[in-house]
Amino acid sequence: MDIAYLFDWLNLLLRWAHVITAVAWIGASFYFVMLDNSLSPPTHEDLKKKGVDGEMWAVHGGGFYHSNKYMVAPRWLPLPQNLHWSYWESYSTWLTGFGLFTTLYLYNAGTFLVDKTVFDWTPGAAIGAALGFLAAFWLIYDGICRTLGQRKNGDIVVGACVFVFVVFASWLACQLFAGRAAFLLVGAMLATAMSANVFFWIIPGQRKVVASLRAGETPDPVHGKRGKQRSVHNTYFTLPVLIAMISNHYGWLYQGEHNWLVLVLLMLAGALIRHSFVARHKAHVLGKRTPWEHAVVGTLVLLGLAIWLAPPPPSAAAQAAAAKPVAFAEVKAVIDQRCTMCHNAQLQNKNVALHTPELIQQHAQAVYQQAVVLKLMPMNNATQITEDERALIKRWFEAGAPTAP
Repeated sequence: MDIAYLFDWLNLLLRWAHVITAVAWIGASFYFVMLDNSLSPPTHEDLKKKGVDGEMWAVHGGGFYHSNKYMVAPRWLPLPQNLHWSYWESYSTWLTGFGLFTTLYLYNAGTFLVDKTVFDWTPGAAIGAALGFLAAFWLIYDGICRTLGQRKNGDIVVGACVFVFVVFASWLACQLFAGRAAFLLVGAMLATAMSANVFFWIIPGQRKVVASLRAGETPDPVHGKRGKQRSVHNTYFTLPVLIAMISNHYGWLYQGEHNWLVLVLLMLAGALIRHSFVARHKAHVLGKRTPWEHAVVGTLVLLGLAIWLAPPPPSAAAQAAAAKPVAFAEVKAVIDQRCTMCHNAQLQNKNVALHTPELIQQHAQAVYQQAVVLKLMPMNNATQITEDERALIKRWFEAGAPTAP
């Protein structure tokens, strides 16, 4: 069986599993952030006597839910053995994501990681640097949190330092890797820190607290503070990670000269919008208005970005050229020069061959979508297709993709 076909199946299944586990992790994370910020002090005397720190009533699916939070184990009930832990969603998301990154980007580093017009190096060096990005970000980020996070105004200082570090990492990634890979790698870098927060701090701290309570000891409050800090960081990382991941489908985001700035602005907008939703829960509990200011700023950032990246209007010469019929020979010459190196009788990436007029017409929709609309092909523009050539394919496709001379 063809190895490329098997890899396509592997990529499909890993991508599916990654989405499933990410939905579970993000859903649980967002729910608990909402729950934590929506708690109000208990009003019933019985709840106060039981040591309830906060409560929330909710209605969903035809039933009513009454959630109670205890800062320590309830005094009136032994801590059960079958506690529900939320960590496999995080681990599974990272494992499937790294598996997908390995089979697609690391296995095909020469195609997906390396763009010699950006930085000319070997696939092996690019692989080492990509893995180094994941490890280095976690180590530096973790060091920032441990050294600065417990000081006065620590959260603000840590947030500012991490933001500057993410900006630098985004710039550096876009100087070393193909634009598409750079965006994904920055997202993977943040996602690795998120899972590492769960693995190294949140869950171990919770296990120590549980062990202390079962031993009849008073838990060290530092574990709760650390876990809360990293959990808050994770909720702000989430939307930046998601936009970095889905950016792969939009070539015009990462193909420009200032692609690193595009990535930073996208992630900043996501974090600002997320902050409004986090603050909204607390505002509702306190009876205050919804603080949408940060979401408005994030939306304006996206609007400004859309205006900045908008293609310029066609020149008079381009408009005149668009009025002329396109000869198929011109289109075939472009495809022969820019596309057939990966789509021919011997090598048919994604099971697409473009070496005959019949095959070009058969795949006209895909050629138009990938090369003109999304600008994803050629991969990393390895064959240096020009904007005029993309426009030529566009005019040919819009004319019905004829192959007659």
